[in-house]
Amino acid sequence: MNFLAHILLSGENEGVMMGNYVGDFIKGRLSKEKTATWNPDYVVGLKLHRFIDSFTDTHPEVSEAKDVAAVTQGKLAGIVMDIYFDYFLAKNFEHYHKEPLFIYAHRMYSVIERNQHLIPETMVPMVRSMIRQDWLNTYATLDGIDTTFKRLSRRAGFLAPISTAVSDLRVNEAFYYAKFLSFFPELRRQAGQFIAENAA
Repeated sequence: MNFLAHILLSGENEGVMMGNYVGDFIKGRLSKEKTATWNPDYVVGLKLHRFIDSFTDTHPEVSEAKDVAAVTQGKLAGIVMDIYFDYFLAKNFEHYHKEPLFIYAHRMYSVIERNQHLIPETMVPMVRSMIRQDWLNTYATLDGIDTTFKRLSRRAGFLAPISTAVSDLRVNEAFYYAKFLSFFPELRRQAGQFIAENAA
């Protein structure tokens, strides 16, 4: 899953949300020794991020969707699918949260800004771009997703093919949305259970 899903699946605890949000930028085992002085909620969020990624990567509905995306995107299908699913979440956000996406997104930007001390230095430039360019709201349209893919394609040479990924989404949107509708409610239940069982 991509940024919007990770944030939403964190609930309203800021520590959990921040850990889940920065999860890709914290490497290595989250041993008791390593995390002994860290905010316990933040650690729960980091572990939640890894749980979400593992659950998503091994889910049969997601695997079927990635197989279709791989026809045009090859090994980038997993990255592509994360962004497709954030598009479906953003486009239909009223089904998943009581706040409109615009209000929710800007509230989350405020949470991120007041918890900057929890953001790894290597992630800071990306976070600044995310807030300045309002990434969470741009996920709600095909044009916004196209911009996201083009931006991502410039990060590294191997990501160049992803610049055209919106074309596959336009062709197969109904198929991917059906997979999202089958998968996401289950992920949301599992994430909520994970937080309840691991909350500090």
